[in-house]
Amino acid sequence: MGIPVGISACVLGQKVRFDGGHKRNRFADEELSEYFDFKPVCPEVGIGMTVPRPTIRLQDNSDRIALVDSRDHEIDYTDQMIAFADSQLPSFEHLRGYIVCAKSPTCGMERVKLYLDNGNSVAGGSVGIYTQRLMDRMPWLPIEEDGRLQDPVLRENFIFRIYALDDLYRSIADGVTRDSIIKFHSRYKLCLMAHDPQAYRVLGPFVSDIHKWDDLNAFFVEYRQLFMDALKQRASRKNNTNVLMHIQGYFKRDLDKPQKAEFRDVIMRYREGNLPLIAALTLINHHLKVHPDSYLSDQAYLELYPESLKLRYSL
Repeated sequence: MGIPVGISACVLGQKVRFDGGHKRNRFADEELSEYFDFKPVCPEVGIGMTVPRPTIRLQDNSDRIALVDSRDHEIDYTDQMIAFADSQLPSFEHLRGYIVCAKSPTCGMERVKLYLDNGNSVAGGSVGIYTQRLMDRMPWLPIEEDGRLQDPVLRENFIFRIYALDDLYRSIADGVTRDSIIKFHSRYKLCLMAHDPQAYRVLGPFVSDIHKWDDLNAFFVEYRQLFMDALKQRASRKNNTNVLMHIQGYFKRDLDKPQKAEFRDVIMRYREGNLPLIAALTLINHHLKVHPDSYLSDQAYLELYPESLKLRYSL
């Protein structure tokens, strides 16, 4: 059973677009489908629109952003779309992520064209009606557009967050306990250092104070949001270098002088952009096999997701 992830049906290749076509994303359909259990949704079809159908767009009506027929602005689908989204959201609580269709007036995540009555568009655009409800209801959920998955950095960050959220849910599958949260957080310390050092410094004391919380479910809700917000910050080369050098310290008694020099050289070459992150991680995992360390071996930073996805080859 794969990780449950929502997806715009057209991105998975279903012919549900206004013109009867699709926007199949090869990476999602061919590669991610091996690991994810996709839950396809087409909001337009969900509210009863036909395939093919007239085009719709977002209209700024001063009092609200409306979803209207592109030609006849009196035909308004806003309330239907909001009702449909709200009817779907309770069944999305188990999702670990969501891939939406870019530029769609229902599913777009950002910069969706927003029109004025005079036909001009608003700079910066808006968010699709359906996706806006999803983001408002589930602010911790990793959401990404199909087109942005072509960017190796955005792709890696999005998929990493899906696996991290899945790990979090698995960790509390038998109920939220202080021990389960502390163990989970310990596994992600290096990830937090790489993604958001400030959040790393905040979350440590926050987790340490878990014994002060009588309502552990309330603690979990707060922790989940802080944790997922932190991971949304993309790990910089500088922060990754700091983490790699931190890891290097765990081997100072185990490696001889040439091995230490090689280790440092690989880290520096990564910092300068001459080697991908995977080179340093491969060397670390090699040394871990020879010199086991339980803390490092348990760190999600070293093995976040299936190697076959090759997500760190371009980082």
